[in-house]
Amino acid sequence: MPKRAIMTDKAAPVGGPYSHAVVAGDTIYLAGSVPALPDGTWVTGSFAEQAHAAFRNLAACAEAAGASLDDAVRIGVYLRDFDNFGELNEIYPQYIKGDNLPVRTTLPVPLGGFDIEIDAVLYIG
Repeated sequence: MPKRAIMTDKAAPVGGPYSHAVVAGDTIYLAGSVPALPDGTWVTGSFAEQAHAAFRNLAACAEAAGASLDDAVRIGVYLRDFDNFGELNEIYPQYIKGDNLPVRTTLPVPLGGFDIEIDAVLYIG
């Protein structure tokens, strides 16, 4: 089965020459979602406002690929300030739910001008 690239106008535009998502068989790879609106405007408020925007973008990309965040098997979270880890854990269950939670890696990284980026791998088999 060939891979299929997914682009959507329901999420923030991609920041370079890549797709919002790629479907390869029963697996969907979601590119990093950042705190921006579909029109490209950056969400520059609190960490919580940025996190919600990034999760909404991630969910929109999953939906455009024919899935949902409930199908996640792996989530990657990248934080500019690791002191936001506790607040992330309060917001996370609003988007990632269920008894079969995905694995997650959370790393501090030097993000430029925003506080969070999130990527994911989904399985729909």
